[in-house]
Amino acid sequence: MAELPELNTETIWAILNDAIDDNTVNRLVWHYLGYRYAEKWDTSQVEAEWQTAYPEPPDFIASRPATVKLTRSIPPQNKQLLKEKLGFSGYKVDDLIPRKTRRATMANWLLSYMQMNGVSI
Repeated sequence: MAELPELNTETIWAILNDAIDDNTVNRLVWHYLGYRYAEKWDTSQVEAEWQTAYPEPPDFIASRPATVKLTRSIPPQNKQLLKEKLGFSGYKVDDLIPRKTRRATMANWLLSYMQMNGVSI
């Protein structure tokens, strides 16, 4: 697999601005959820509730249930980080398609991960 971009605010903006492909965005979230691949998926670092629901990492762009689970895993105090930390005001009504809103959810989850793990925002 190709190397992942560094987890920083530039990467979050690239996700929001559609400058990183969907596969890479999925792989970033999988990585920080704990999924690793070496000939097969290793879930030993993945929280039990994710291991049970998704023994292999889900395609968050294609799967509404997986994205809902990802949204619910963001602590309430971190739900507005895109707005609070990055000033992201959301997409225009014409841009509100499932793919973009799911990417925004993934970006917010990654930003929440950064917040909770002391990664500079």
